[in-house]
Amino acid sequence: MASKQAAVYRMVMKDHLCPFGVKAVYLLRRKGYQVEDHWLRDRAQTDAFKAQQHVDSTPQVFIDQRRVGGYDDLRRFFHKTVRPANALSYQPVVAVFALAILMALAAAWGAFGTLWTWRSLEWSVAFSMAILAVLKLRDLESFSNMFIGYDLLARRVVPYAYFYPFGEALAAVLMIAGILHALAATVALFIGTVGAVSVFYAVYVQKRELKCACVGGDSNVPLGPVSLVENLMMVGMGIGALLKALP
Repeated sequence: MASKQAAVYRMVMKDHLCPFGVKAVYLLRRKGYQVEDHWLRDRAQTDAFKAQQHVDSTPQVFIDQRRVGGYDDLRRFFHKTVRPANALSYQPVVAVFALAILMALAAAWGAFGTLWTWRSLEWSVAFSMAILAVLKLRDLESFSNMFIGYDLLARRVVPYAYFYPFGEALAAVLMIAGILHALAATVALFIGTVGAVSVFYAVYVQKRELKCACVGGDSNVPLGPVSLVENLMMVGMGIGALLKALP
């Protein structure tokens, strides 16, 4: 049987390696193709190739001497899904919660020799709060812009939009350490309650379709049930910390 042939033209420059070209070559080889891997070594060579082929981008894939197109086109050729560039997804939040739970279980095992303890639950929420705070703090200005779009308090008191991720981080660290329960409870209850009311009002009362700033200002996570759960988790942790603070 004749081998399957393909050719890929991709940018491989001293200061730039096209990731989509690498993925295209890998996918073709996985599918059993022998690949002629043509490297475009500089900008002039790349521009000349695009002009010759009447295309706007590289890489370009050819199968049996017929142009398939770029990496997304190649995925479609093999009947694989192609996610739109600005598609909404809960994947970032799911990844945060899953990692936080695993970290909490690992910490419980290391500290107590068992996975299932009350601290496991506390830590899973606290770790998720800490990770989400870091994601917000990557670009505080961008986060604040998106957050003001739906948070009722931040609309009226702009500095609150800048305080929120620091408050979330502070409450998380105190809960992980198991100290200063009154302070942790106050912060978590306040930001969690305001957040829950704001999300509920924007999504279920105003029926607005917005993006959630929970994983940062560049998020494509839709504002909805997951955002509400995040805030309710903080409220629950705040109540737990408050009970611990009581004599």
